[in-house]
Amino acid sequence: MGIRKIKNAIGRKIKKLRLEKDISQEKLAEYVNISREHISCIERGKHLPTIETLYNFAKYFEIDIKDFF
Repeated sequence: MGIRKIKNAIGRKIKKLRLEKDISQEKLAEYVNISREHISCIERGKHLPTIETLYNFAKYFEIDIKDFF
């Protein structure tokens, strides 16, 4: 799997989980300590979150970090 596919898959997963919890990008950004713009870029597959940010997403969504892959 190439990096582009990984970025897209992670972004789609984060967006799906966020929508399931009915939380805004702004609220999620506050929790994981990044900007709303960065959340948007991650969800669109433009940016790859750092391991720390990915860990914070996993913690918020109560999933294992490996579930993003």
